[in-house]
Amino acid sequence: MSARPPAAAITAVSDGLPQTERRQAMRVIILGLTLAVLDTSLVNLALPDIARLLQSDAAHSVWVVNAYQLATLIVLLPLSALGERWGYRRVYLVGMAVFAVASLGAMLAQSMAALIAARALQGLGAAGVMAVNAALVRLIYPRAQLGQGMALNSLVVATASMAGPTVAAAILSVASWHWLFAMNLPLGLYIWRLGRRALPANPPSAHDAPRFSAIDLLLNGAMFTLIFLGGSRLGVGAAAQTGGGAAGAWLLLAGLAVGALFLWRQRGLAAPLFPVDLLRIPVFALSMGSSVGAFCAQMMGFLALPFLLLQAHGRSHLQAGLLITAWPLATALVAPLAGRLIGRYPDGLLGGIGMAVFAAGLLSLGLMPAQPADWDMAWRMALCGAGFALFQSPNNHTIVTSAPLHRSGAASGMLGTARLTGQTLGAVLLAAIFALRPGHDGSAESLALLLAAGWAVAAGVCSSLRVRQGPV
Repeated sequence: MSARPPAAAITAVSDGLPQTERRQAMRVIILGLTLAVLDTSLVNLALPDIARLLQSDAAHSVWVVNAYQLATLIVLLPLSALGERWGYRRVYLVGMAVFAVASLGAMLAQSMAALIAARALQGLGAAGVMAVNAALVRLIYPRAQLGQGMALNSLVVATASMAGPTVAAAILSVASWHWLFAMNLPLGLYIWRLGRRALPANPPSAHDAPRFSAIDLLLNGAMFTLIFLGGSRLGVGAAAQTGGGAAGAWLLLAGLAVGALFLWRQRGLAAPLFPVDLLRIPVFALSMGSSVGAFCAQMMGFLALPFLLLQAHGRSHLQAGLLITAWPLATALVAPLAGRLIGRYPDGLLGGIGMAVFAAGLLSLGLMPAQPADWDMAWRMALCGAGFALFQSPNNHTIVTSAPLHRSGAASGMLGTARLTGQTLGAVLLAAIFALRPGHDGSAESLALLLAAGWAVAAGVCSSLRVRQGPV
């Protein structure tokens, strides 16, 4: 992994890679990001079988998912800072190697503890991929075509996020849960080998690389761990109507207190671990707020729709799956268009329009009639997918390009942090709504979709305010 980077990577730093090399590099980016995002939800469908075969209870089996997400969240920012210091290419390749080896460990796990440990290691590897992904895209594409690269990136994230259950169902229909992890090994090794040749190296920089102490790493890890655990306990405790909600609230408050101390330590650094320097850029801060709100709304919609379709509207699993497919299908159709519009119109305007369309789709789903026809549900979901696609690519483009080139790693890490933060917030809010309105007669799901529409509106307002800031 210390091999000299290819000549194309050295000469391309001025304005992207040549077209042939660009295609090779983007093949690595697409495949690596697909694996990292897909594994976030890939095992959800197999949790009951995993718990039964490994003789564990449901509460412990949930940590097969949580360990991956938490490990990823904790190390995203440190690895993005390491990418600015050590090289994005190296961090990516080491991350992919760790991910592949951890997948082998998960496949061979004979106990729940071993599987959870392997999943945490997988999360660390996935974080290496996601932490520098956008920074590498910025080096791969010429500035004039960067919008197309971000649109492709956004399309991969959106598609992989929703494809997890479908891919898992296909594998589990013919094989055991072990094969959910087995497929990662050959793909991961292929991506690693191709990435050694195709990924570009960091451009020379006159700026100091980020420096951080063990205390900074500890505070970063404690902040995200306490907030994640607090949010999870708050949602689960509320859903179960037990005292767990109070414990979750205390954990959440402790996480916010640790976060305040962490940010206070970071405030005077030229290249801080938590990029408060970038958050001082108004357009960057507004874009981050938009991202958190949009992913919160998206997660609430994703999680509420299966309950609404299966239990309130009596659709079968196959029918529900086909109807929900309208969402990612619309995303796939609109994302390339959004990429072509970047540069022609302000990113804030495109994002604001996208969130308005997304909010309209969520609102229409929340206000559906009691007995809607399939087509009447499909067009509403397609509206959601189209709106989110129109928002995400321009928003990500602004986040990446509003940061100085030498801080691309920090901006890339914040992309993943905003996504995971928004998704966790959405899951917690949905659990709280289900606790307040149990029964799944459609009222709780409709309320969740209406609240999600409100979050989308808030994200759209943040996005639209960027127009007043002028071009990046």
